[in-house]
Amino acid sequence: MPSRAAVDAFTAQVLSGDHVGAIRDWYAQDASMQENQGEPRVGRDLLMAGEAKTLARVKSVETELLAPPIIDGDTVAIRWRFTFVPHEGEPRSMEEVTWQTWSGDKVDCETFFYDPKQMAS
Repeated sequence: MPSRAAVDAFTAQVLSGDHVGAIRDWYAQDASMQENQGEPRVGRDLLMAGEAKTLARVKSVETELLAPPIIDGDTVAIRWRFTFVPHEGEPRSMEEVTWQTWSGDKVDCETFFYDPKQMAS
């Protein structure tokens, strides 16, 4: 079960814009991520590379925490808003809920739930 301090430190790191560092620091070596019940991606190095690739496609990402994280045993739910600022064009915002399973103070698996239409042009 994660401590409140660990979850708060994780969210603070994401809010600071250090998305790749948050994966490095808070995810287990064999952690997985899954988008809207899609095929899971497995392995911290792969997750960091994927996050870096996503971030490289935009000028910046503004991150907001929309509600305090909910911790229930090993399960953590977090509601975020990400505003992607492109190199050209208008920013686009998307809200998501992240459903995580932690083992101690490390994320083992994470599923993102969001409406992909939020990012449609």
